Amino acid sequence: MSVLDAKESNPREGGPSFPLKHRLFRAAWNLTWATLGRWTPVPLYGWRRFLLNSFGARISSKARVYPGTTIWYPPNLTMGDHSVIGPGVIVYDMDRIEIGDYAIISQRAHLCGGTHDPDDANFQLIPKPITIGAKAWVAAEAFVGPGVTIGEGAVLGARGVAVKSIAPWEIHGGNPAKLIRERKRF
Repeated sequence: MSVLDAKESNPREGGPSFPLKHRLFRAAWNLTWATLGRWTPVPLYGWRRFLLNSFGARISSKARVYPGTTIWYPPNLTMGDHSVIGPGVIVYDMDRIEIGDYAIISQRAHLCGGTHDPDDANFQLIPKPITIGAKAWVAAEAFVGPGVTIGEGAVLGARGVAVKSIAPWEIHGGNPAKLIRERKRF
């Protein structure tokens, strides 16, 4: 769903941020994922890929999605070859979230693809895309904010908070995330 689709309702009148059709789709997805996907045993990567792709995600046949994940809107999720979403990860993909080849999103990380307009009386949602570059690593319990790009080969350390983009082949950590050092290229 694009940013324009999110604004089909009239945000100035305090209407919902997403149209009814979109909300019904998400309800069907949440029911399907809760009953058939989220709890499944670890080795059933193919089954979880099948469910996600059936709901519009673009998941490589070589990607792995672990159980226990929360994925808000599958059509906005793209995963490259050998990419991984670990257990307990929250993918709040109000806008596109692209995870590159060999990228890893570790356990309980949070990819948050939207924010609110603090100057709007109704705090309307503002979707913003996230890009996780090839060979990047978002470590355990880290947070990637709306509109952020984690560059190719970059690392966001455990519990790090990225509210600004991270350049390729850099290691960042902390809250807010700060440069620790460059990463060896491979």
